[in-house]
Amino acid sequence: MKDRDRNQSAPEPTRQRWRRYRPQRRLTVGPLGLVVPIVNVALLAAMFLLVKSKLVLRPGIMLQLPQSEFVAGTHYDTMVLVMTQEGLIFFNDNRIPLEELAFALNHAAHRNRQAGLSIEADLRVQYGMVIRIINMALAAGISQINLAIRPAFGEELLP
Repeated sequence: MKDRDRNQSAPEPTRQRWRRYRPQRRLTVGPLGLVVPIVNVALLAAMFLLVKSKLVLRPGIMLQLPQSEFVAGTHYDTMVLVMTQEGLIFFNDNRIPLEELAFALNHAAHRNRQAGLSIEADLRVQYGMVIRIINMALAAGISQINLAIRPAFGEELLP
């Protein structure tokens, strides 16, 4: 009798093992279920385009660079020196007087020996001032000096 009770109370292991799961509720996708992800993607694209658009202004100085048909690029780690028509000089985004520029160039050249210098001089800056800055950079040990230009897209070629 004890053996019989044991057999009846113990469930069969194969029957429970392969029992199929049947969910009580089914997931349904309503009309908004497909629209919401599309709206999210559209809003993200609009935000990205707004940030990258020309409506958002970057702080900077207006320069009128000289034009050239021949354009060569510079490396990303190049130091930048900006000269305005008013005589203001900016070195690596910091305004610096002309008297302290030689020291700043020396210090920057000793920190990074391979870095070049890109000079962005306004079209109306005196040629002698540009040559003076180039001589300061050469004296500091900077061997690669680039003069920034504005690319001309066939403007001189048109009648």
